[in-house]
Amino acid sequence: MAKLAFVGLGVMGYPMAGHLVKAGHSVTVWNRSTEKADRWVAEHKGSKAATPKEAASGAEFVMACVGNDDDLRSVVYGDNGIYAGLAKGAVFVDHTTASADVARELHAKAKASGFGFVDAPVSGGQAGAENGQLTIMCGGDAADYDRVKPVIQAYAKMQNLMGPAGSGQLTKMMNQICIAGLVQGLSEALAFGRASGLDLFKAVEVISKGAAGSWQMDNRHKTMIEGKFDYGFAVDWMRKDLGICLAEARRNGTSLPVTALVDQFYAEVQQMGGNRWDTSSLIVRLEAKKTKR
Repeated sequence: MAKLAFVGLGVMGYPMAGHLVKAGHSVTVWNRSTEKADRWVAEHKGSKAATPKEAASGAEFVMACVGNDDDLRSVVYGDNGIYAGLAKGAVFVDHTTASADVARELHAKAKASGFGFVDAPVSGGQAGAENGQLTIMCGGDAADYDRVKPVIQAYAKMQNLMGPAGSGQLTKMMNQICIAGLVQGLSEALAFGRASGLDLFKAVEVISKGAAGSWQMDNRHKTMIEGKFDYGFAVDWMRKDLGICLAEARRNGTSLPVTALVDQFYAEVQQMGGNRWDTSSLIVRLEAKKTKR
């Protein structure tokens, strides 16, 4: 079993770090809020560090899951950052959903310092993290990935190396593009069915068994019908991710008209006060517009 560190104990990182302990690893954590780090240590019997550098010191693998590119750089660089504590031969695994550019940057700096880097954003939401059933899309060197693979298996149901550094982030962008269109389609279908007087639960039971079926339909239709939106990934974070997707599309010349439109719909949800609602809250916007007619 390995000596590990985990930086960032948010909705995803907290249970992910816990799964590493359950797998038998020695885990040291760092979190900006020391209260949450203390709670994690009390629950999982690991240890906490005062800085990311201290957490990384002596670790064979360091995992991080923070908010965005800026958050990532803030915990990696500087005198108290992860890279200041990593030993030669160690591997840094970044689970943050960030840009491909920052992944390539971190990879280059890691290699120049004698340690490895794998960008490894995840999909599966809070439930996937808690149940150890995440999908992990990785980018980096094959040798680093091969070393990391059995460790992150503690919270993965599916993982694969997608290509060189940044490829994991690009694959996560594909994932978010798909989700944006699916949630908007499901929202429109439910709003249409309600306006038509259908029993929505019966309708979904039927159509979910055909070509319209999806994870979003199976896991979110009930709460959407009931108007409950505190079950997963927040609108603020989805907008952050879609901004990354749209910026990358401008660079590679891809047209993403549906993604751009749904991003603006999420902006309307934010204006309605739904910043922390989950992504299925797109239906609120549709029903609000219907009420105004």
